[in-house]
Amino acid sequence: MIPVRGLQGQKVAVLGLGRSGLSAARALREGGAMPVCWDDNPEARSRAEAEGFTCVQFATPQAFGDIARLVVSPGIPHLYPAPNPVVAAALEAGVPVDNDIGLFFQSFATPEWDNFDVAPRVVAVTGSNGKSTTSALIHHILEHAHRPATLAGNIGRGVLDIDPPHDGEVVVLELSSYQTDLARSLTPDVAIFTNLSEDHLDRHGGMGGYFAAKRRLFAEGGPDRAIIGVDEDEGRYLAGQMAQGRADDRVIRVSVERKLTGPGWQVFARKGFLSEYRKGKQVASIDLRGIAGLPGVHNHQNACAAYAACRTLGLAPKVIETALHSFAGLPHRSQFVGERNGVRFVNDSKATNVDAAANALAAFTSIRWICGGLEKEGGFDALSEASQNVAKAYVIGREAAAFAMKLPVEAEVCTTMEAAVARAAAEAQPGDVVLLAPAAASFDQYDNFEMRGEDFMRQVLKHI
Repeated sequence: MIPVRGLQGQKVAVLGLGRSGLSAARALREGGAMPVCWDDNPEARSRAEAEGFTCVQFATPQAFGDIARLVVSPGIPHLYPAPNPVVAAALEAGVPVDNDIGLFFQSFATPEWDNFDVAPRVVAVTGSNGKSTTSALIHHILEHAHRPATLAGNIGRGVLDIDPPHDGEVVVLELSSYQTDLARSLTPDVAIFTNLSEDHLDRHGGMGGYFAAKRRLFAEGGPDRAIIGVDEDEGRYLAGQMAQGRADDRVIRVSVERKLTGPGWQVFARKGFLSEYRKGKQVASIDLRGIAGLPGVHNHQNACAAYAACRTLGLAPKVIETALHSFAGLPHRSQFVGERNGVRFVNDSKATNVDAAANALAAFTSIRWICGGLEKEGGFDALSEASQNVAKAYVIGREAAAFAMKLPVEAEVCTTMEAAVARAAAEAQPGDVVLLAPAAASFDQYDNFEMRGEDFMRQVLKHI
């Protein structure tokens, strides 16, 4: 546990008692603060009270009279699509609003670090797609190189649940826009921006608010190194804001669309080859084409970002290359499930938006595509080019018929995962890939994308 520093003896309100909320309450108490909690769910309040926490409803500004800070769980909207009444009451009372990520950065460094030979470091990864794979890949490379490392945040353990760092340890954090949006402290040593596409627009009041939430990771604390995907306008804008000039190698630009040139530091992948350039000269090259755990251009982008991060941490290109080959990938992200009669089954349930699904489709040919679910804003334009690889779509979800009508390919309404897998398996020919890449959220049928992916794998196992 990371005890929260700087709030000793002060009363702190905690709103939301899921994983991060309860973790924050424990860490606050461990650091000497006095947490008081609230969750609209009676079961969540009962769990907190069983651990000795006091639950108090904060409905008015007057309720915040003796509160030093309000800590809000990332899953709770605070401003859009409508102001949260508890957050609004805190702001009306002049109480600062924070989250567990802010508490972590506020509390991570301690006087004990004076005795370390090498200070611990934090690598933080954000972006629309690829955050989890990039974070896990960095962690994998570090462990392969026998460097102490911990994976936390939106993947792995909660940020305040991890142990205090050892001498030279690297903490790798995956951070969503929900987590960066409210954090009062954001001071990673290395910050990574993978890419940006339309997602969570209702939560952030549009693309401008969504990008602003991601941008805070770079603007609030000023990382020593900024690794930025520049294949979208927002990434190029962010890189331009962070760099002092063209040769400023504190900013590493990443691309999978074109060769990057110039006097600075660049990492890019073209036709399956990763290249690192510094001061206009090539430093290293890695053939990514045969790496089973990183299929497709989108995973080559993840590899570029992870490579750049590990280079900033002092790892040699050959060490990184060897580690890439042993990376097995993550569950629900281009995960190979099995094969039958020359037909492969791949689970990419994490493709919860159109751009992520387009990336998954672009990684394979001759696809039997299982898609559908709770449709997000933004339309289906990004699927046009990638859908050329699709032989047929099999649509799931409560609104499967409406979803199917918007697809640019032949589609069959199946509604359930069981029916979709059965139909795709029956019609697939040798060489086909049955791919789950929903292009939608899971909440119309499943609690989360993991449960959707697990259902897909259960159904696949019936046929192989």
